Amino acid sequence: MKLKFIFIFLFAFLSLSSLTAFAQDQDVDEDKRMDESIEQVLENLERTLSLESWQIFYLDSIMRHDYTEMREELKLLQSSKATNTDLYYQIQDKWMEQMYNSFQVVLNEPQWNKYLKAGAAREKKARDKRAAKRQKK
Repeated sequence: MKLKFIFIFLFAFLSLSSLTAFAQDQDVDEDKRMDESIEQVLENLERTLSLESWQIFYLDSIMRHDYTEMREELKLLQSSKATNTDLYYQIQDKWMEQMYNSFQVVLNEPQWNKYLKAGAAREKKARDKRAAKRQKK
C-alpha cells in the first residue's frame, strides 16, 4: 500500500503539462506535491518500520535526491516529445531500483523484511520482469 502510493505519485509526473506559460507555477506545485508525498511516505515508513531518527534522515535524503533526479529525466524525455511509454518506465525503474538498493543499506534486517512484505518485493519483481523483457528486445 505504501509502494502503491509511491507509484501513483510517480505516474503523476508522467502527466505533466507541456504548456510553457504555466511551467513555473507548475514547478512550484510539483515541488510542493513532491515534498508532501515524501513526508507522507516517510511517516508511513516510520510508523510501520519503527525507524530511528537517523534512518528517517537518510531515507528522506535518498528519496528527495532520487525523485528529483527522476523527475528531471522524465521532464527531459517529455520535452523531447517521446511517446514510447517503455522509455518512461525505464527511467522510473532505474530510480526506483536505486532507492530500493539505498533503502536496503539504511534499514536493518527486520525492517528490510517488513519493507519487502509491504510490497517492495512485488515491485522489485515487476521491475526485474520489465528489465528482462527489455533485454529480450
